[in-house]
Amino acid sequence: MAIDKKQVEEIVRAVGGKENIEAATHCVTRLRFALYDESKVDTESLDQNDLVKGQFSSQGQFQVVIGPGLVDKVYDEMIQITGGDRSSKDDVKAVAGKKQNPIQRAIKTLSDIFIPILPAIITAGLLLGINNILTGPGIFFDGKSLVDVYPAWKDLASIINTIASTAFTFLPALIGWAAVKRFGGSPLLGIVLGLILVHPDLLSAYGYADAVNNGTVPTWNLFGWEIEKIGYQGQVLPVLVSAYLLAKMEIFLNKRVHDSIKLLVVAPVTLLITGFLAFTIIGPVTFAIANAITSGLIYVYDSYAALGGLIYGGLYALLVITGMHHTFLAVDVQLIGSQGGTFLWPMLALSNIAQGSAALAMMLVLREKKMRGLAATSSVSAFLGVTEPAIFGVNIRYRYPFIFGMIGSAIGGVLLTMNNVQATSIGVGGVPGFLSIFPDKWGVFFIGMAIVLVVPFVLTVLFGRAKLRKEDRSASNETVAEPKAATSQSASGVTSSTAKTDPSQRTRSAAQVGDEAVNTLEIMAPLTGQAVSLEQVPDPAFAEKQMGEGVAIEPSGNVVVAPFDAQVAHVIKSKHAVILEHASGLQVLIHVGINTVSLKGEGFNMHVEAGEHVKAGQKLLEFDRKVIEDAGYPLITPIIIPDGQDMVERVEVTTGDVTSNQNGVLKVHLKG
Repeated sequence: MAIDKKQVEEIVRAVGGKENIEAATHCVTRLRFALYDESKVDTESLDQNDLVKGQFSSQGQFQVVIGPGLVDKVYDEMIQITGGDRSSKDDVKAVAGKKQNPIQRAIKTLSDIFIPILPAIITAGLLLGINNILTGPGIFFDGKSLVDVYPAWKDLASIINTIASTAFTFLPALIGWAAVKRFGGSPLLGIVLGLILVHPDLLSAYGYADAVNNGTVPTWNLFGWEIEKIGYQGQVLPVLVSAYLLAKMEIFLNKRVHDSIKLLVVAPVTLLITGFLAFTIIGPVTFAIANAITSGLIYVYDSYAALGGLIYGGLYALLVITGMHHTFLAVDVQLIGSQGGTFLWPMLALSNIAQGSAALAMMLVLREKKMRGLAATSSVSAFLGVTEPAIFGVNIRYRYPFIFGMIGSAIGGVLLTMNNVQATSIGVGGVPGFLSIFPDKWGVFFIGMAIVLVVPFVLTVLFGRAKLRKEDRSASNETVAEPKAATSQSASGVTSSTAKTDPSQRTRSAAQVGDEAVNTLEIMAPLTGQAVSLEQVPDPAFAEKQMGEGVAIEPSGNVVVAPFDAQVAHVIKSKHAVILEHASGLQVLIHVGINTVSLKGEGFNMHVEAGEHVKAGQKLLEFDRKVIEDAGYPLITPIIIPDGQDMVERVEVTTGDVTSNQNGVLKVHLKG
């Protein structure tokens, strides 16, 4: 299809002109801009442009929906008009990241630093839990621990404790590695920096309070300047700030020092200056700030325990959705390092269980086999401490289980804070979270666990079933007039856009029945799974039908087949989407997953090429579900009849369980 250069020029003007475009790229359906100032966008002008199917801003990118098969031509023309450089999706994503507000950037930075070291922390937490069982008094015997009664186990417990506590003892080294890497420096120098801050020659931060009380804090004397000779075990802020300084100093020196002497200059100078500043300025200042923050949290916890439990316990699941929960990892670590335990982590563990319980309850509410399976598997994941599958896959989709999960978690949070339940370590969430809890508080924690198991489950089942009964009554009332409507529709060649028809009663193609249905084309399901309306697709370009009418399929398999005899009009370079063209000229887009263009073809295997003729049921592509899910992208697959095809009069949608090439999902009525 030829494009009008003037319309492309209008798009450029509408986004603020070429001087407002910092970077631009495109995917299979839309132009993606990183703009200097989104307030300059003329949305009305874009709405009036025939090339534009929709527009929205997401994660710092302004996206203009053009449609498949045309967007690449529009992009090529735009590059010629602006004279700009072609950018990759990663380039635009990186630039867009800079557009985030300071809070968003801070959250992302903390997330990037702490997530890589979570495996070590989780392992430490599990092992410390085992050590708690062995050494905690009163668990198995009155007033005595297991190792007290069976001394032969004492050394085993000691070895386990040594292995478990290592990650927390040398936590600044782990944070130093992750932080310096995140800030662009050498990770090895980050490790050395962290080890410097916990050197054995220094007074351990854990013994600092006693040393202050006894007046025995060791010091360095630098020409009359007294500096406390203390380490920063269990501290977060000192190593974070020092790592930032180290990385920036290393980058600065690397750009200015000749290659022949870099080894002798860059690392020694960087570590010497950073280490000196860490002990003289950064450490003391951030140590005081961290202690002030900790003291403030402890004050709130001591003074308003119930309110704190209600708010944090109830809203933690919301923090997961926004990503802000990662910021509390640093707070938990700080509390454990300075106070010996954290009151936040136990509430997190109960929130995990509450969302899992709500998701499990949906097994008794949902009717679709696939969604029941998803509810079961995602609830198990939540019970083990990973809530994202339950929250995003089930609870948020239906809303009320998510809300009931938060209610149960809030009640549990109040119980825990009122009884001073704390965790000795972090990393163990969900049901195994009891291993992190001080053993003398296990009883209260188990009561809280019972609350978050029962309350969300019961509320979700009762509300969900009541909702289903209401929907069934509405559907029953609507069927009274159905026979008459069906007769009228049959006479006009039209069927209901929501009715599920028996395959033997479907309208057949022109090739099958001659002139009677010459204007009707049925699109079979290209995947096996659950067909749903486009509104359920988590992408406004599809959900708001900015590109055209269609349907989406939540796939249960991993194979896409041709829904009719066709010619392959276009194969997307990243292999996640394909456009087919029917003999009538109608084009159909099959787009596997959302934002899967970012995988750059990883996890996809395309079996056809552009220009190739395919038969209905022929394999088009395969995809690796695990690769896509591990990358965090939804698998839901839109099947779209792109706008701008003059032969299309209207499109009808059929939803429900479908099997590839056996069930019709779209019926396209053509003009003429």
